[in-house]
Parts: sequence; C-alpha cells; structure tokens
Amino acid sequence: MTSKLFPRSDYAAALADQLLAPSGLHTGVRSGVFLSNIRRVGKSTFLRNELAPELRARGAIVVYVDLWADVNRAPLDLVLEAVRGELRALQAPGAALMRRVKSAALGVAGLSFSFQIDTLGLPGGATLAQALHELVQKAETDVVLIVDEVQQAAGSHGNALMAALKAARDEINGDPDAKGHFLFIGTGSHRSLLNDMATKPSHPFKGAVTATFEPLPRAYVEWKLAQVAQHGVRLPSVAAAWRGFQVLGHRPEDFERALVQFQSAPQGSDAEFELICATIAYAAADIDFARAGEIGGELAELVFARIADGPEEGTRELYGQGALTDYGAALGLPIEVKQVQNTIDGLIAANLIARVGHGRFIISDPHVRSIWQQRRAATLALRQASAAPLDGSGAQGALP
Repeated sequence: MTSKLFPRSDYAAALADQLLAPSGLHTGVRSGVFLSNIRRVGKSTFLRNELAPELRARGAIVVYVDLWADVNRAPLDLVLEAVRGELRALQAPGAALMRRVKSAALGVAGLSFSFQIDTLGLPGGATLAQALHELVQKAETDVVLIVDEVQQAAGSHGNALMAALKAARDEINGDPDAKGHFLFIGTGSHRSLLNDMATKPSHPFKGAVTATFEPLPRAYVEWKLAQVAQHGVRLPSVAAAWRGFQVLGHRPEDFERALVQFQSAPQGSDAEFELICATIAYAAADIDFARAGEIGGELAELVFARIADGPEEGTRELYGQGALTDYGAALGLPIEVKQVQNTIDGLIAANLIARVGHGRFIISDPHVRSIWQQRRAATLALRQASAAPLDGSGAQGALP
C-alpha cells in the first residue's frame, strides 16, 4: 500500500540526534528549542507522524500538545491534560506500554507514581516539575514535550505555562543525579513571537535555540507526482512542478489544488501549471495585503510596502525622519513616531511582519514579499513604458 504521507525520516533522525545526543557545542538545545516557519508547510504533520515516532523509537517519552486544539482554554491546562494522559498510559502494563517508550528500565510493567495523576497541577497536587522529574527518574529516559503553535502562550495568558516549563527544565536538567533530560520544543508560524520567546530578557526561555523548520524538499514533489500518476491523470514535468511548488511557498495543500486545477488546463503545458501556481499564490498574498490595510489603513500599507521593498535581512528605517516625511507626503498629513509604532505593533500581532532584531523587521511570509516585489517591478515597468515618447509611427520608443 502506498503511504499517504511523504516520509521525512532523514530530517526526523537529524533532529532527534541533535535533541537526544547533542555534541558539546550544541547542548544549548536543553534550554529549549523554537522552530518556526510560515503557515501550512506541514509542521504539525511532521511533528506527529515523523519526529515523535523517531524520538519514541530511541527510548524517549514524548508528549505532544497543540495549543490550537482549543484556543478558549488556558495553554497550561492543555499541557497538563496531555501530560496526565501520557502518565496514565505509562501506568498500563504490557505491549501498549512498550509501543509508547522503549526504555530498558521499564520492562513490560507499568509505572507507578507517588502522586495522584488527576490532581497534577491543581492546588495540593504535584507540580508539573515534580511530576516530570519523577517520570524521568523512574523511566530512566528523556522526556520530550512538543508544544505546537506555541505562540498561543506568548501573551500574559501563557505566562503560567512557560514558567511551569522553565521550572521543570531547571529542576530536571539541573539535577546531576537525573536519569534523563527534559527537552522542550515549541513550534509555530509566528516568527516574531517565537524569536521574542527565546531572546527577551523577561521571558522564561531566554537563551533557547531558535531555528527555521525545514520546508518540504523537491523529493516531495517527485513523490507526489508519482502518486498522482497512478491514477492516469495529466501532470506537469517535475521541473515545472518544483518551480510551481516554490512559488506556492512549499505548501502541500496549495500544490494539490494546483494539480486539480491543472486537469482543466486547455493545453496541459508546463507554462499553464506554473501560471496556476502563481495565481493561487497571488490570491493568498492578496489576503495579506488586504489585511494590512484593514489593520492600520493607508499607513499600515505604507509601512508594509517599505519593509517588503527593503533588504532581505530586514528593514530598519521605519521611524526616522526620512520615513516620517515619506509617510506624510503619501498621506497628505503629518505622521508621528507613535502612530508608526502602533501600526507596527498591529502588523506584528497579525503575523504580517516579524521583528528579527532591534528595530529590524521583515515580511513574515517571504513568498508574500516576493510577490509584492514582482508586482512592484511590473507596475514600474508599465509606468516607464507609458511615459516613453512616441516615434513617428505612434509606437512608444526612443527617438532616433
């Protein structure tokens, strides 16, 4: 039977190596790891179906929590519920236990704990740090907590969770007699918030490792085309499909949409497929462009454009006198620094832009930035063409 999921075993193995057996220069992963990338590139699918099984196969106990599972509940409550569920499963003896964790210390017997699982995290019950420390000691292995969409814990409502996780990390990893480590992985699409979580002095996880989640590679495109080919449908070439996938921002759902639409293409050519991909990508980018205007009106559009037109490593000149003069000239009224700051805060909160350094900002989705620049270039080219003088035949061009 053909697998419905693209295997990323090499990537999962590489991450597991770095997490469970870091070299002397990379032990910082034990302070926490934050992985970020844009929406809908397959982060959650990879975490659940590739990374978690790989970590378990190496003997680790893995708890996975998605903070978007119920946005109306406190992040700490969701994590406590997931940990309670894992602890109950580890109490049950037999084959089910062995499938969850291959620790030599467990045998086939279930674990017993000195605390009541149902009262974990409640007044009078064990704290998260106490429970995880006991789990590490009894299972004699690493415990890995994966928190997906961790940006949900970035605000004040998530402070309790992050403080509890830091307490667990410090208690376990700071114990020289601990029989394993506590490893925390936070993933999400809000690059600016994840970067703040690892760098702001006031945050419990300051000093944690930040990295970009690797998007699906060209091998995924080849795999998907081979799967679809079994149904005898029309397909673009691998080269055109890969170019289209890149235009789509490595988003597998959009790639599948493009393949479906390609079935109705008049000629079935590579050029048509790439046009379909570009159309889908432009439509998605239009949503972000529109959201920028909805958030802060014309000033937000100007700030967004200034960042999109800036260097790839980020734009700094958003508050200076030159920028304020440009905003004022475009809007026909004076603009103050506070107005720009409020606008930037709104764009960050909406995940349209990201702060990547002190006073330095980028567009959160690099493919939205690319589309913006393509349109800007096309608009300038049209303006230049319309402004060119006419020759004697009425055609636009340079005079002899």
